[in-house]
Amino acid sequence: VMEEDCDGLCWKYIIEEEGIKPDFVISTEPTNLGIYRGHRGRMEMRVTFHGISCHGSAPERGDNAIYKASRAALEIEKLNERLKDDDFLGKGTVTISEFKSESPSLCAVSDYAHLHLDRRLTWGETKGFAVAEVEEIVKNLDGKVEVLHYEEEAWTGLTYGMEKYYPTWKIPEEHEIVQTGLKTFKNLFYKEPNIDKWTFSTNGVTINGFYGIPTIGFGPGNEVLAHAPNEKVAIDHLVAATAFYAGFAYAMGK
Repeated sequence: VMEEDCDGLCWKYIIEEEGIKPDFVISTEPTNLGIYRGHRGRMEMRVTFHGISCHGSAPERGDNAIYKASRAALEIEKLNERLKDDDFLGKGTVTISEFKSESPSLCAVSDYAHLHLDRRLTWGETKGFAVAEVEEIVKNLDGKVEVLHYEEEAWTGLTYGMEKYYPTWKIPEEHEIVQTGLKTFKNLFYKEPNIDKWTFSTNGVTINGFYGIPTIGFGPGNEVLAHAPNEKVAIDHLVAATAFYAGFAYAMGK
């Protein structure tokens, strides 16, 4: 049992260590009672730069790692504007979420810096593709690009991990799991559901992205309130979602 530090790590354990692989999955992440059938993938990269330190009174004697990282950061900002789009999932994005540097003292040229990248992957974008884009930017800056690995100890003492690459996934609207969800919703609520996708990431990246298990989302609460100070869930959403889960299981079992 971990926090949300690593999307779908729990499912990796369930499938690979416990040998449990369900026929289908409903993710109960908030969908505002819509039926969601995918979202962009994501990955975390670290871009590392090394320089040569010297006394700050004569910076020309050194090679400042911060300047290298800063030049790369400006190019990564430009990269975000030209990333691929998808009619359903939306555009791929990249942003710098952390910039750290080191130097022997505050009177010395920095000899180390790194950028932490949050890369969101749309349909057709792969891990190798995303890494190559950044490597092209930093090749003349002596930068090193790596996809990070997550491995932490749980409260039980178990240490478990995986690479911090989470594939893009989407289920065709005509797929049985989506159509069953559609019929269940209409039978319960006498109206058409909103069929859409999440903006954020869920365990679906592992459930469907890695293991190909048919997955949809249907959950109480509104995605835009997730992790916000005013996050809340309406009671009637909880009641409606409970009815949907029961109705869906009944329909799939017929």
